[in-house]
Amino acid sequence: MISLIIPVLNEQAQIGEAIGRIRLLAGGERAEIIVADGDPAGGTLRAISDPAVRGMVCAPGRGTQLNRGAAAAAGEVLLFLHADTNLPPNALTLIEETLRDETLAGGAFDLAIASPRPAFRLIERVASLRTRLTRIPYGDQAIFLRRDRFRSLGGFREIPLMEDVDLMRRLKRAGGRIAILPARAVTSARRWEREGILFTTLRNWALVTLFLLGADPCRLVRWYRPHR
Repeated sequence: MISLIIPVLNEQAQIGEAIGRIRLLAGGERAEIIVADGDPAGGTLRAISDPAVRGMVCAPGRGTQLNRGAAAAAGEVLLFLHADTNLPPNALTLIEETLRDETLAGGAFDLAIASPRPAFRLIERVASLRTRLTRIPYGDQAIFLRRDRFRSLGGFREIPLMEDVDLMRRLKRAGGRIAILPARAVTSARRWEREGILFTTLRNWALVTLFLLGADPCRLVRWYRPHR
């Protein structure tokens, strides 16, 4: 079984649609969905109508929320999904087929951005090339891992940002093979649209580069505003 873990904060407006899209995937009707809400009042959880979804309130912070969801998951495979990312229709089948190769520890999808603006096509191509060269996908590419490999790594570091890059880097260092699937996960353009395409892209590249060079994420987070 695949467990989908969705960290949320003030996503009341779109969580129902996000869960509905998962249920429409091939095999999605039987997938375990866990929503970890960083709002102490559980605002996003109250907007969920699917009775099979497991919801939990936890301290805010994506790494913390993902760890809490993973600890409660029953699936042999953990799929970490952002609420504003749409999976390809056969995503769960593709994951199952990919992980039949027992030498693979996990993987992610290619990136697409939900906007017709031409600038995003360039960003997508660069992201695809970068991911294939480095084998370090980002969280908006819907990272998936075998549960035992995730636990052997100690889960996500509970840092204010770059928890996805950090996990994938540690997995690589531990000898884990990471697959990048050509099917695309489509993520929202809302951050680029709100903060500006050029600024957001250059800022993101700079933050990742500084993190990989050893910069403290607690300092880097000053340059990165949350979605809400």
